[in-house]
Amino acid sequence: MSKQDTHFVNTFSMVIGLLVLVAIGIIVLARVVAGHTQETDVIEQRDFARSVASRIEPLSQEAIAGQDNTALAIKPDSPAGAGAALPIPKDGAEVYAQVCSSCHGLGLVGAPKAGDAAAWGPRLAKGKNVLYDHALHGFTGSAGTMPAKGNRPDIPDAIIEAGVDQMMSMVKH
Repeated sequence: MSKQDTHFVNTFSMVIGLLVLVAIGIIVLARVVAGHTQETDVIEQRDFARSVASRIEPLSQEAIAGQDNTALAIKPDSPAGAGAALPIPKDGAEVYAQVCSSCHGLGLVGAPKAGDAAAWGPRLAKGKNVLYDHALHGFTGSAGTMPAKGNRPDIPDAIIEAGVDQMMSMVKH
């Protein structure tokens, strides 16, 4: 083997060795980072059994004549997305915080952002009664859709109107 060949083999071996060391370093680093960032998912036996039982329960039940069928009573519908019963707001500030701010706080889906005089100006010009009507019964316009009572039909009309008053008071003229 010539001197050039020996030098090439030595240099090539050193480069390959460095690449192997870098690869091992990356693997070790990845495992260390993963060990600190990945959550351990430990399910206790009772939680696992409850989870399985909820997934395999029958989709329907049948009422049987002569037996107690009170557990099969039809439950009234709840508002969309309500899940657990939500507290009913007591005033305009609470209804804004619980319901209105989800769209009007950031100006989502065409809702005028609370406090934005330019967006609220044309709406305020139509009058308070029109705003009350849109908030209570819903409205679809060119900018977007306002669901009736902000999808919270359980809130009394007077509290919804107080929420409208709250948003109108936030407009800076």
